[in-house]
Amino acid sequence: MSSAPVRILVCDDQALIRTAYATIFGLQAGFAVAGVAADGEQAVRLARELRPDVVLMDIRMPVLDGIEATRRLAGPDVAEPLKVLVVTTFNLDEYVYRALRAGATGFLLKDAQPAELIAAVRTVAGGEALVSPTVTRRLIGHFGSRIRPAESAPGPAAALAPRETEVLTLIARGMNNAEIAAELMLSQETVKTYVSRILTKLDLRDRVHAVVYAFQTGLVRPEA
Repeated sequence: MSSAPVRILVCDDQALIRTAYATIFGLQAGFAVAGVAADGEQAVRLARELRPDVVLMDIRMPVLDGIEATRRLAGPDVAEPLKVLVVTTFNLDEYVYRALRAGATGFLLKDAQPAELIAAVRTVAGGEALVSPTVTRRLIGHFGSRIRPAESAPGPAAALAPRETEVLTLIARGMNNAEIAAELMLSQETVKTYVSRILTKLDLRDRVHAVVYAFQTGLVRPEA
């Protein structure tokens, strides 16, 4: 018996983008387009009604922007948060960081190829956070100085083993598991175990929030 398709809600104010995304997933085996939304308010309403597996969210939308829509669907006060994959462009880095704080599960650039988009949605639907290394590095380079360590936040050294601290540092630098494995000369399975331990020990929801944590505690600082 085949597994149920991944249900997607496409949210973008540009009709051309909505149609393109809906077409890509409509033709792809294992996916189904649950609905489309042209503004943030409609996105929130449809997402709550349809409960899709993944919400594909644009940041700049009328009526209610994608950041606030994300907060209402996946924020810390949401009892049953949905998985939101934010699609952005290079000139919206600051908005990406705000969306991350609002509860986004992943980020992807709008110029991603269809195969990358499909893989990203599949990753998020599978329960893993996805932060494009390109997006992460750009955020670090341009806005890392604005992510100031919280005075009351305990340092990671208090909770993590030295190797776990190394892995967290590399996550915050934008590396994926394969890159971390190569850097530390570990297997990818071992890296996955370390990532899981880090999230559990620090009570973090996903990899995305681990990046924020690393900056807020001062473990990682923007490079000069």
